[in-house]
Amino acid sequence: MGTDGPLTGMATRRNKDTGQKKVLVIRPEKGLFDLDLGNLWRYRDLWYMYVRRDIVTLYKQTILGPLWFFIQPILTTVMYMFVFGGLAGISTDGAPQPLFYLSGIMMWNYFSSCFSGASSTFTANAGIFGKVYFPRLVVPLAALTSNLVKLLIQLLLFVCVYVGFLLTGTALSLNAAAFLFPFLVFLLAFHGLSWGLVVSSLTSKYHDLHFLVSFGMQLFMYATPVIYPLSVAGEKYRWILELNPLTPVFEAFKYGCLGCGSLSWGGLLYSTVFMLVVLAVSVVVFNRVERTFMDTV
Repeated sequence: MGTDGPLTGMATRRNKDTGQKKVLVIRPEKGLFDLDLGNLWRYRDLWYMYVRRDIVTLYKQTILGPLWFFIQPILTTVMYMFVFGGLAGISTDGAPQPLFYLSGIMMWNYFSSCFSGASSTFTANAGIFGKVYFPRLVVPLAALTSNLVKLLIQLLLFVCVYVGFLLTGTALSLNAAAFLFPFLVFLLAFHGLSWGLVVSSLTSKYHDLHFLVSFGMQLFMYATPVIYPLSVAGEKYRWILELNPLTPVFEAFKYGCLGCGSLSWGGLLYSTVFMLVVLAVSVVVFNRVERTFMDTV
């Protein structure tokens, strides 16, 4: 029989003198705020197995295999150039369209993949969760890692296109803000993780919420400066976009690599605090649902 966590307890015994039974209630050791990092480290081999599965098996039975890591962003970039850059005529603040759209696509794909991996933690793994115990956070953390590998592959594509524009004499404003890239990726990863854990906890009981969230994420991309710079919003709508904690992340990356967009330290601080608050809430909700989710999933 599977369990939802490490248990404490003892077998029922009969007192020889009174003939009465002693009964101890068995309950999980983990508290609501307990991440159990030591236990996560002990299961690092399982984490590696999940990472390898996510990377290897995704395109294992495809013809082009890992080339899809390049094909998908390239085709999406071409479509954005045609629709948003050509038909709609949306400005890219002077940055070359391929680089502008590719940078946004690359960062958004990582965030959305982390969110998707975390949001399906309970529903996609109910079978194995019901058979054996291991720290449930291994699954969403493995998704963050495997998607990081995909991000680095797509970053290589971005660098190649970037160098290509430099060789053709295009002036690109690479600056010191580009060194914020690891921190920006960290923010995207844990925004995706924390939001996904909350959704995963809710969808374990309310399954139809999954469809609403999937549709909502598609719309949320348009509330994030992925295919347009923040400057085109104007004063009327700019404040709405600035409420989005992902906005300063995307703007900072484009500012550091392309010289467009803006670098807002206050915005990055807001994004960080927002992430930490939601992460704390998500851990509480996740640990609470983890104990009983097999009854509702």
